[in-house]
Amino acid sequence: MSNYKLTIKGGLIPGKEPIDIVTRYELIPTTIATTAIEGQKMVADQVAAEIIEKASQGKKCILGLSTGLSPLAVYRELVRMHKEEGLSFSNVVVFSLDEFYPMTADQPYCRGKNLVDEFISKVDIKPENVRIIEGKSNIEEASDYCKNYEKQIEDEGGLDLIILGVGTAGQIGFNEPGTSLNSKTRLVALGNRTRMMLSSSFFAGANSIPASAITLGISTICNAKKVIVFAWSEDKTTAIAKMIEGEISNSVPCSKLQTHKNCTVILSEEAALELTRIKTPWLVGTCDWTPKFTRKAVIWLCQKVDKPILKLTHEDYINNSLSDLLNKQGDYSSINIKVFNELQNTISGWPGGKPNADDSTRPERSMPFPKRVVLFSPHPDDDVISMGGTFIRLSDQGHDVHVAYETSGNIAVHDDVVIQSYDTARECGFEDRYQEVVKLVEKKRQTGEDCPELLRIKGSIRRAEAKAACRSFGLNDTTNSHFLNLPFYETGSVKKNPLSNADLEIVAEFLEEMQPNQIYAAGDLTDPHGTHRVCIEAVLGAIELLKSRGSKWLDDCRLWLYRGAWQEWELDMVDMAVPLSPSEVVRKRHAIYRHLSQKDIVPFPGEDKREFWQRAEDRTQSTAALYDQLGMAEYEAIEVFVNYKF
Repeated sequence: MSNYKLTIKGGLIPGKEPIDIVTRYELIPTTIATTAIEGQKMVADQVAAEIIEKASQGKKCILGLSTGLSPLAVYRELVRMHKEEGLSFSNVVVFSLDEFYPMTADQPYCRGKNLVDEFISKVDIKPENVRIIEGKSNIEEASDYCKNYEKQIEDEGGLDLIILGVGTAGQIGFNEPGTSLNSKTRLVALGNRTRMMLSSSFFAGANSIPASAITLGISTICNAKKVIVFAWSEDKTTAIAKMIEGEISNSVPCSKLQTHKNCTVILSEEAALELTRIKTPWLVGTCDWTPKFTRKAVIWLCQKVDKPILKLTHEDYINNSLSDLLNKQGDYSSINIKVFNELQNTISGWPGGKPNADDSTRPERSMPFPKRVVLFSPHPDDDVISMGGTFIRLSDQGHDVHVAYETSGNIAVHDDVVIQSYDTARECGFEDRYQEVVKLVEKKRQTGEDCPELLRIKGSIRRAEAKAACRSFGLNDTTNSHFLNLPFYETGSVKKNPLSNADLEIVAEFLEEMQPNQIYAAGDLTDPHGTHRVCIEAVLGAIELLKSRGSKWLDDCRLWLYRGAWQEWELDMVDMAVPLSPSEVVRKRHAIYRHLSQKDIVPFPGEDKREFWQRAEDRTQSTAALYDQLGMAEYEAIEVFVNYKF
């Protein structure tokens, strides 16, 4: 997890109202950290404090530890505290939260094994104090195993502290929506939504996902003396808001934590976006009304009263808690006109700037023209999926467009696609390696892992698809498509390496060679694989390197952030909106079609069943519809961007 975030100006004025007024909708004490890293350190500090307090009393500290991805940075911080600050875990007894079923400790997706590898084996917890849920018992013995695990917790006097992540549907552990709030440790069936999310984050395809799991029950969790819940990503925002501000319900298992007497929540700003004090802070306190924050409130008001901007009335503002905005900025009509013009000025059919035109109200400067443009694409298809229409405009309008594919995307090619590709080559009379490739695939089915040669082939397939998409937009695929193959990605599995200096140097060297006037990069934080987040860190880290080395061309370069197939920018954040004609939407769709390996049988589909072209069109058409509802011109589709000030 990184420090990448967009600075949001405006909002609640700190200290203007007492914190209990600002948080009056929140039913669980909640701390919002500035960054995920800050939040992760807060959790680690509280765990360490609990351990130290128990040790000072000569007592054991009974910890319940979450598995999965969310707590990994917390565990790394605890390991650091152990090695650098002398934090001892010798008095700690550990109980794990859950495990897939069936699952043995030697399997790569074993949650208990990962917990041991990432944390327990790196500190001084005594082996006899480690109680990890096992997923290897016979189905007939599973019930007794779960009862025994529950009894072990009771024999230790219960959990002193348990730390928990939250699932996108409000799960805690593997307690799915609909779970009884009185449930104990037990074997459960995993819901389809959970399994699809797991296919994106952990497993090498949907077929390898276990159908069941063993988990601590909600009652077991709530019986802990202290509970710390945390979340770091935007895909958790809805569940987090329901947990903290919603009603207690079996359909939102984490909402039961509202009844706990010693539960706290620690969030990054991204995970807190749906809380009232972040989403609609004018409802709970006095605000700093910056231009974009004013735009945020006005758009919210339009949607609430179902009116376009220029039809909002004085009463609309007063009746919906926006009297403070009127007091600070004056007449409602002037606010309407100001926000309307500001939003209107984001719309431009010239994403690279319009030559020989007044650019005082345009999002992009007119000169130089043509511009050298670099599009960073995390995977080999994000460029056309996320900003294909803008890509078309930049190319058609004469700019020197280069696409830099940051990763190979090799693990997202189905084995059947490889076999079909080599069968096609054989049928066309080219080199016959069909049987050789079939053997590679059969070997993969035995070991569960792609060998280097199979990964090389899959990477080649994705490169060919990306080059075909570039050609469809008029680019020279030899000189203007670039494949960076950043090392962090090249592990051959869903689990990736941390971003390293080697990654940054590759991006920095490429940028120094290109010296672009414009950069486009994916600003997603919700990519289920985490690749988009790492890729934006690579771009920003490379830019910082170049700044430190005195690269003057950066003074004449602008960075525009797009989003991918999972989310779109809120209109209050948008700096440039590029409208697409019906024909451009079709051209974009056809470019996405060039990525044949990603159609229909993608190994990591997530819970969204739509194909990428459908997601892209729905997203851009919804954005166009929202502009239309606010009183702007009606377009077929719109792609939107945020200007990142580096």
